Amino acid sequence: MLNFNIRGENLEVTPAIREYVENKVEKIERYFNEDLDATVHVNLKVYSDKQTKVEITIPMKNLTLRAEERHADMYAAVDLIVDKLERQIRKHKTKVNRKFREREGVGIYFANTETEPATNADEEYEVVRTKQFDLKPMDEEEAILQMNLLGHDFFIYTDAETDGTNIVYKRKNGKYGLIETN
Repeated sequence: MLNFNIRGENLEVTPAIREYVENKVEKIERYFNEDLDATVHVNLKVYSDKQTKVEITIPMKNLTLRAEERHADMYAAVDLIVDKLERQIRKHKTKVNRKFREREGVGIYFANTETEPATNADEEYEVVRTKQFDLKPMDEEEAILQMNLLGHDFFIYTDAETDGTNIVYKRKNGKYGLIETN
């Protein structure tokens, strides 16, 4: 069963919007043969240029599904997101099934989806380059400067205060994000 947490920013979540989102997202339940118990976090935003942004996150035991979409029509954005989520599930299902086949089958927790052919079934993940380096203690501002100097989209460093390994990254909107490890 999917539980919904739907929020709106600069937008009132009407019963019609809530019903549309719930009906569309509930379609992914068909991919699971066990009782699906997850909370669907939906964030709806409207910007000043009348663009809407829809974000959906579904944390589950073995998988976290997440997608976001910008579109002038919020309902179209929801449709596009459900398509993205279905592709993620099929891709994960293919990967899991391949691992189980290699281990001579332990059991599959996804429902049979023969009517939906898996895309990228033969996709392999190949590491083409490996780097090793020492993490220099610094603060997040220095890490951002280092990242920009290198021309990268992310930078891993040791936080000088907490001694934890952190990652700074450049977001699509040009601002920066920080991932802190425990």
